[in-house]
Amino acid sequence: MPTLYTHQDKNIRKTWILVTLFFIIVIGVGWAFSQIYGNPSILYFAVIFSILMNVIAYWHSDKIVLKMSKAKPIQKKDAPDLYNIIENLSITAGLPMPKVYIIKEEQPNAFATGRNPKHAIVAVTEGLLKLLNRSELEGVLAHELSHIGNRDMLLSTMVVVLVGFISILSDIFLRSMFFGGFRRRGRRGQTQIVLMLVGIALAILAPIAAVLIHMAISRKREFLADASGALLTRYPEGLASALEKISSAPIPMKIANNTTAHLWLDDPFKGKKKKTWFHKLFMTHPPIEERIKVLQGIT
Repeated sequence: MPTLYTHQDKNIRKTWILVTLFFIIVIGVGWAFSQIYGNPSILYFAVIFSILMNVIAYWHSDKIVLKMSKAKPIQKKDAPDLYNIIENLSITAGLPMPKVYIIKEEQPNAFATGRNPKHAIVAVTEGLLKLLNRSELEGVLAHELSHIGNRDMLLSTMVVVLVGFISILSDIFLRSMFFGGFRRRGRRGQTQIVLMLVGIALAILAPIAAVLIHMAISRKREFLADASGALLTRYPEGLASALEKISSAPIPMKIANNTTAHLWLDDPFKGKKKKTWFHKLFMTHPPIEERIKVLQGIT
């Protein structure tokens, strides 16, 4: 399937370009603040702390996500059809059988989490099981298993932590400016003014840039998981049909929140029309119409 492989390679390259840019922003913000305060240890702190937070989040993010989503583990006897589909797809993909969770939500949706394929989890809502037929459910589950196979959990955790860290660093800087911490450094004249303005601009713009990159990476990984899932099932029409049904069921999700929105198959926030270019910049998911169009073009 040359069309499919081309789509995968393109998204992988773009994703890692964005990740590289992300780290450049972290290092750049840390370096700029270290210059403004005349303290190089700020740069070292920025790099070391961001790495440390990623390690901690990598080991514990799955437990946090499951608790936030109120997901409950099930066994094969609880949902044999669901369990068999995941088991068969895992064998086809060469992945260990993940743990399976059910979420008591009427909105049709699903997500995958876990620190690696050996500790992976696939969670689906009750609404998803009610809405989709078997081939559509296979398409959705293949998508989620593709997130596991593509190591998207690690990437997603890393990006979320970096966004939060940049926001915290910027907030600390702005607060220190407000309380006069910069002036106590003893800088004078035009250099002080220039550095102060640069610092304020970075403190305001860096978190915005970080969020935009986070959203862009999330959208790229969704396209990649769609393509990988289509390769796994050899039936892209199944996922395309599932996405069409899901988009036509604007049922609100009670547990939806911004922290975990990027993990779900579809945007958990329903009811808001995001048509302008500005709104699209902040979407964690590509528009369903675009995803269906790409799937329909796979041969």
